[in-house]
Amino acid sequence: MISVNTVYQTVLALANKEQRGYITPQEFNLYADHAQSNIFEQYFYDLNQFKRIPGNSTEYSDMLKNLEEKINIFNRYRRAATLSNSTFGHSGIYSGTYGDDIYRLGVVEIDYKGGENFVKAEQVNISEKAMYENNPLTKPTQRRPVFIQYQDFNGGIRVFPSPGEDYQGATTSSSDAKLVVSYIRRPKKPNWTYIVVNDKPLYDASAADHQDFELHPSDKIDLTIKILQLAGVTIKDPNLVQVASQEEIKNIQQEKS
Repeated sequence: MISVNTVYQTVLALANKEQRGYITPQEFNLYADHAQSNIFEQYFYDLNQFKRIPGNSTEYSDMLKNLEEKINIFNRYRRAATLSNSTFGHSGIYSGTYGDDIYRLGVVEIDYKGGENFVKAEQVNISEKAMYENNPLTKPTQRRPVFIQYQDFNGGIRVFPSPGEDYQGATTSSSDAKLVVSYIRRPKKPNWTYIVVNDKPLYDASAADHQDFELHPSDKIDLTIKILQLAGVTIKDPNLVQVASQEEIKNIQQEKS
């Protein structure tokens, strides 16, 4: 976590030094969300780039480990309740396994028989699914299930075969299944909340919709610089952000005491 108040106060201090003018809470929250999303998505671009680098030097290994540590903050593992044919499989798209905060879907496992006998499902698109089903050797079975993810339904998925089908596609007496998914969620939108006192916004961390940044603490300076850039302020020396941030932390602590 990165304190949304510390970042806002740092941004205000540096913007004032650069004579940019006042940045309202509404403006800050907008810039903050954009900057956090930008850094978050950069994690995955950098991860792909590092994985393409040949060799296993210590330098690249440490960078890769650091990126994975940052991404792990957003890893989630959800276990769905027992699902029936009415909500799952051929009769519909199941989107209740996770919320609408999904960024990337990971592993999908399904248990058709009970007893925690989960089998990993392979992700396919609609065209691939049709090809699989037309070939007896690749036709989805309860031992080799596949799933399709639908972006139009909050990342909802549809698994084949559906509960209630046996290995040859015939109906069985059991029409229930259990589903487990892992996924990477999106960071929550940062929100600097406040109350108005003497016509001025006063920070209120007790508000129900208050939200700090969810990025790794090491991204604090980069985050601050990106917000300033969005506000039209260019900082050439990152050390200025570090100094300003430390000063604002001291000021906040003094105000609390």
